Amino acid sequence: MLEWDPQKTPRHVALVCHPHPVYGGTMHNKVVYRVAKTALALGLPTLRFNFRGAGNSAGTFDGGVGERDDVRAALDHLAARFPNLPVCLMGFSFGSWVGLAVGASDARVSTLVGLGVPTSTSDFSFLHEVRKPKLIIQGTQDQFGPREQAAKLYAKLAEPKQIHWVKGADHFFTEKLEEVQRALQDFLVSMLGGHA
Repeated sequence: MLEWDPQKTPRHVALVCHPHPVYGGTMHNKVVYRVAKTALALGLPTLRFNFRGAGNSAGTFDGGVGERDDVRAALDHLAARFPNLPVCLMGFSFGSWVGLAVGASDARVSTLVGLGVPTSTSDFSFLHEVRKPKLIIQGTQDQFGPREQAAKLYAKLAEPKQIHWVKGADHFFTEKLEEVQRALQDFLVSMLGGHA
């Protein structure tokens, strides 16, 4: 689902990756929806999509391998529609692991945002040396990315980097989504020079 305001001339675009499809994750997940709306409100054309086998998408779950190809295909789609515009790649949970892995090495991606990074189930060492601006948004009570693990990951990341701890939030940011949106908006405004 690609959304944008045709009245605005964008300078950046956004791609949002959803949580684990085996456990019901789709592009309509509430965190993914809120993240997309935040980017859209700042004038970024924003693409949400379903990984293979999720929602009405064809195919079957591929353990993160094929899903990385899905992210690349989504980047190709954005590049065709909005040529030469830098991409802010954002992912929630499984989507952060798969999406940021692609975005870390893809020259079209300028900025990375991981929300609810599942450090207890996934290896994020691919991010350690990445020099692109990065934001981690993590609940202090995240059951799949405990604070201590997420803090260790953050400590190993190269600059530039930021982390926003959502106090008392679980993995799904239950009842804390407004704070997530504010933190994301502040980061995007600072990274994009005040506007998209």
